[in-house]
Amino acid sequence: MKILYVSQYFPPEMGAPSARVYELSRHWVEAGHQVTVLTGFPNHPTGVVAPEYRRPMRRGTLREAVDGIDVVRTWLYAAPNRRPKERILNYSSFCASSCVRGMFVEPPDLVIATSPQLLVGFSGWWIARWKRCPFVLEIRDLWPESLLASGIGRKDSAFIRGLEGLTRFLYRHCDRIIVVTDAFKENLTAGRGLPPGKIDVIENGVETEKFNHRVDANGLRRHLGLEGKFVVSYIGTIGYAHGLDIILQAAHRLKGILPEAMLLLVGEGAEKDKLEGRARREGLGNIRFIPQQPRDDIPRFIALSDVCLVLLRKAELFTTVLPSKMLEFMACGRPVVLGVEGQAREILDQAQAGVCIEPGEPEDLVQAVVNLYRDPALRSRLGENGRDFIVKHFSRRHKAMQYLEILGSMNGKRQETLEAHSISQRRR
Repeated sequence: MKILYVSQYFPPEMGAPSARVYELSRHWVEAGHQVTVLTGFPNHPTGVVAPEYRRPMRRGTLREAVDGIDVVRTWLYAAPNRRPKERILNYSSFCASSCVRGMFVEPPDLVIATSPQLLVGFSGWWIARWKRCPFVLEIRDLWPESLLASGIGRKDSAFIRGLEGLTRFLYRHCDRIIVVTDAFKENLTAGRGLPPGKIDVIENGVETEKFNHRVDANGLRRHLGLEGKFVVSYIGTIGYAHGLDIILQAAHRLKGILPEAMLLLVGEGAEKDKLEGRARREGLGNIRFIPQQPRDDIPRFIALSDVCLVLLRKAELFTTVLPSKMLEFMACGRPVVLGVEGQAREILDQAQAGVCIEPGEPEDLVQAVVNLYRDPALRSRLGENGRDFIVKHFSRRHKAMQYLEILGSMNGKRQETLEAHSISQRRR
């Protein structure tokens, strides 16, 4: 089967979207399928294109092979993930260039387009229509709801109304929708009236060989001067939606009652400069900000942590999400403090792998950290439970094979239709 996967994000860019596309594609290639990824030049989230990609970007396109995946890169407006206007230019430029570049790739058996961001969905629809093949829309964020929940745009603005119109168009014109949680599916069926048979759930998964409980981080602890510290880490995007002010508020309390605690924020994002400046002004020496790290180094940062944080603002929309970072923390055998309601909380409770707190409540966070510090046996038990649960239920390879079954079924029906049409033409 020939699969064209359209995604604005792909390694060496960091983050869950690029990791998901790469890891699924690699497993499909290993299973004997031909996968082409149509993507942009890496610049997320800083807006800085890596030196080795600058000359090819000036030419407008680049083709490279990555672990058996045919990667086609196309031009976009590189911009940091901060100001909304620049993000819109970044999104729309990739949409336009990928629509054009996609017309010239080898004809696939089907096209998958993955959000974020939503305009990629239009690219996927356009290319699938041009190539006359099925179109699969992969929904990782509900649009435009996710923008509103992140404080971007107004519900009555022309921009949001336009996105709502595009959303309805894509839902109507795709052949299949893939979502990452049951709650997403419920939102689309009950809230938007989409037929359940059009929607399949393929949850986020974890490469359990890479993210495991045997990773040695002692050298990294020494290098960062964290020996003797109780390390509480947030690892991921530092954005508005995550509500990370709570960490600074908790740091004030922990200075007095748990001086051994060191709070690490590892990553980049729109809120990083503001939070880092505030921590400096307020004299919070128990917080350290560390730049975004290569994905291969993330397991070591998880391993050096005694506790890992998964946080989002309190919003109805976020009850539908399942943060991939939570699954990676669990796979590494680290207890999770979760400030997210809904399906993520249900899974953490089911796994008995962490402590759930009320989103946005710093006192809850302080109490959870103190309790886990005082009970090493509990930390160990929660970590072991998490690892066992992920291996059993959330292996990336297993999720990739589930996904492949859906794609294979779609392609089989398409081949039957093409064969029937061919027979009909010959009989004429």
